[in-house]
Amino acid sequence: MSPTELIGLLLIIAAIPFFWGGSLGLLRFPDVYTRLHALTKADNLGLGLVATGSMFLADDWMVVIKLLFIWLLVLTASTVSCFLIANAARKTNIKPWKAS
Repeated sequence: MSPTELIGLLLIIAAIPFFWGGSLGLLRFPDVYTRLHALTKADNLGLGLVATGSMFLADDWMVVIKLLFIWLLVLTASTVSCFLIANAARKTNIKPWKAS
C-alpha cells in the first residue's frame, strides 16, 4: 500500500465519526434548528473528508476535479436546503428549544 493510498483510506475512515455524529444529532436534538445545525455541519465535513480521501485514491486529475465539483455542489445544496427549512420553521412560529 502506497503512502497516498494510506492517506486516502485514513481520511475516509476519519469521516465516519462525523457522519455518525450528524445522524445522531438529527435523531437526538430537541428542535428543528439544532437538528439542522448538527446534520449540515457534520455531514458537510464528513463529505469533505470522503471527497479528499477519494481524491488521493483517484488515478486521473479529471476524477479529482469531478469530486471537488460534487463536494461544492453538495455544500451549496445543503446550505440552501438548511436555510429554507429553518426559514419555513421560523415563519410557522416554531420556537427554538430552551433549557428549563
